[in-house]
Amino acid sequence: FSSRRRHTRCLSDWSSDVCSSDLVFLFGGNDANNMVVPIDSRYAKYQAMRPTVALPQAGLLAAGSTGYGFHPALTNVQRLYNQSHGAVVFNIGTLVQPTTKATLNATPLPRNLYSHSDQTQQWQSSDPTGGATGWGGRINDIAMALNTGALPPGITVNGGSALFLNGANTQGLNYSNADSFGLTRFGDGTAMDTRLTTLQSVLTFDSGVQLVNAANGVMASSIRSAQEINDAVNGAPALPVAFPNTGLGQQLAQVAQIIAVQGTLGLNRQIFFAGTGGFDNHEDLVNSQQRLMSGLDAAINAFMTTLEMRGQLDKVTLFTESEFNRTGNANANLGTDHAWGSHQLVLGGAVAGGVYGTFPDHTLAGPDDAGDRGYWIPTTSTDQYAATFGHWFGLTDGQLQTILPNLTRFAPQSLGFV
Repeated sequence: FSSRRRHTRCLSDWSSDVCSSDLVFLFGGNDANNMVVPIDSRYAKYQAMRPTVALPQAGLLAAGSTGYGFHPALTNVQRLYNQSHGAVVFNIGTLVQPTTKATLNATPLPRNLYSHSDQTQQWQSSDPTGGATGWGGRINDIAMALNTGALPPGITVNGGSALFLNGANTQGLNYSNADSFGLTRFGDGTAMDTRLTTLQSVLTFDSGVQLVNAANGVMASSIRSAQEINDAVNGAPALPVAFPNTGLGQQLAQVAQIIAVQGTLGLNRQIFFAGTGGFDNHEDLVNSQQRLMSGLDAAINAFMTTLEMRGQLDKVTLFTESEFNRTGNANANLGTDHAWGSHQLVLGGAVAGGVYGTFPDHTLAGPDDAGDRGYWIPTTSTDQYAATFGHWFGLTDGQLQTILPNLTRFAPQSLGFV
């Protein structure tokens, strides 16, 4: 059977099978209304909704014969989609339970809708009240049993600590730049070896203070993990293509090199967290988003091309998240403001191409608007989105319902895009 068919699901009894997911978080609230646009007869309603920030119909990139088009800068996303290596999931958002305009005032809603910090936390935790652990970390708590190495299965490469990879039993490793995994050596070999030995002695010294000892243990473990990754990556083949010299480009270059040595590290299941900011476009949306989408597309292209050239495209799925969408109409500064349900991209060789979910009616104060500016009420929950990736990782329905307690309120529980 074909490699593509085999990797439509990383079945848990294939303990030697290697599968990875890479979340790219678009910080600030990406305007998905201009990322995926109807190009059929519905374009007129889209243009009437946001006349000052609508993209010209002629410049949109057709997503096959679906009647939708991508932002003009997403040329490589369009290519991947048209090769059946991409999917679009419509109108996803944080939900307590299925919600419609008719039930809006009688249904419990996620905490502090339209707040950057709250919605970022809820997207990463899949908990509409906030949550102390991330759904990626909770998946890793179970999937790590399929790994043979001692390294944690989650790695954050955007220089911050991502809630997304914090589980009850696993924590994500954090790396802050694309040139070094952990400590950087300096000076001659003997002097540096002495410094490391001294540091390790300090970290393993029993101070008698429980909190200090715990912190020292975390740092010592991080140094050991960094060294193990460094040793493995030093033997990785050179990247076959040049990655953009941008924050996201270099993050995905890191991810590509770690994926190349997963066998050496004993990582059969692994989840990465990358991120890029600048999407809080309250002004000058069209020009700002052109730059942002161009950067996203270039980084994705280098990453996916590398995977394809290395024969790993079927084993890795990249997907986007952003804390919320923007309003359907524009403000006085030619920007858009915080809203709710959004569209997301899913890319990789195991992806069952196409569009999923329900596209909102672009009518202000209409049937899908929680207000009067185009605050789309999500028709797909973050729980369903998360469960689809968990299912691909080989988790059972019962395990997913434990990881995602709200999942049983939604149907279908897995969306089938991967």
